[in-house]
Amino acid sequence: MVGRWNVEITFANEEHRSLRFEAQGEGKGTLLLLDAKARVWGGAKPSEATWTRAEGNAVTFSGPMEFMLGNVGRDAGTLVFKGKFETPDVITGEVEFSPLVGDRPSKHGTFKATRAE
Repeated sequence: MVGRWNVEITFANEEHRSLRFEAQGEGKGTLLLLDAKARVWGGAKPSEATWTRAEGNAVTFSGPMEFMLGNVGRDAGTLVFKGKFETPDVITGEVEFSPLVGDRPSKHGTFKATRAE
């Protein structure tokens, strides 16, 4: 699991997001949004993340994330990825984004993480 992963998310509403997950030792890591819009806010900053391996090929990783809303707002929440290793360099599974503010429901989708070179 340790290493850099390029993560592509597709939410149920067909919204796409890209991020980088840097998995470090002892279940720690960082998430970084790869979004051109983030430059409006001075660039995205990595947030602390955690990861765990479970039985078989299962893996979970999660952390806080802020998605840009147009060029004036942010949607802050927590991303939780639950997936399985398809190969040593590919993880696929489901993702949930739980907003921190307001009474909006969580967003669900799928993800594919590919080990970066």
